Amino acid sequence: MGTYEDLFYDITESIDSKGLRKEFDAQLDKMRRQDKHKYKDTRDRWSYAYDKVIRLHDKNNKKV
Repeated sequence: MGTYEDLFYDITESIDSKGLRKEFDAQLDKMRRQDKHKYKDTRDRWSYAYDKVIRLHDKNNKKV
């Protein structure tokens, strides 16, 4: 299992290469205000936000 830095680097590189930085940051901001994410650590929040943004991006690209 990788370290936190590896996860953050991989997520950052993937998000930036797909041009989804604004969507990712917006998802993290949205999660900060939701009770169900209140006690998650940073690693879990980043992983969840990454998965959601990528899933929505792929779903939107399939429709086109």
